[in-house]
Amino acid sequence: MSAFLKSVCLAQKLCAANPAMIRQAVRGMAGWNKDYKPAPFPQTEKERLAAAKKYYLLPEEYKPYADDGLGYGDYPKVGGGLGVEAKDSYYPWDYPEHKRNQHEPISADHDLYSEDRWSQAEQPRYKNSYYFIVFLSVMSGCLALYYWLEDKKMYRPVAAKQYPGDGVKHYTFDK
Repeated sequence: MSAFLKSVCLAQKLCAANPAMIRQAVRGMAGWNKDYKPAPFPQTEKERLAAAKKYYLLPEEYKPYADDGLGYGDYPKVGGGLGVEAKDSYYPWDYPEHKRNQHEPISADHDLYSEDRWSQAEQPRYKNSYYFIVFLSVMSGCLALYYWLEDKKMYRPVAAKQYPGDGVKHYTFDK
């Protein structure tokens, strides 16, 4: 706690000595938004090559989103739909908690494919109609068994409680 207070006191003394320092520090911290903002959609081949270099992609790999006004600009369209949990956990990732490497572009819909979201890494084995038919057949089979066995009651066969003798008191709570 004392180190924190000393740091605050030092910052106050520096700001009192040079008032422009605090404005510059605030400007420096607020400048990161422009770094992540995509540039306008590339119109020429030169702009396209510069955007590919900016995102660390080969020119033949770089394909930007369509210029439809959604604001993706020159951001590359990388493969989506493959969730993070489908990536190899034993690969030596640069950022293993996100399963990413340095300078690897992420999808614009990355929030849909992170590890705390559901994603389907491969096509289902059967069509949805097959699953629906199997569900209906299992349920109708259970219903048929219920109605067929309704009159045949099933119970646990238990004999009557046996006592030492009829009319004989076989327990007592007296002291």
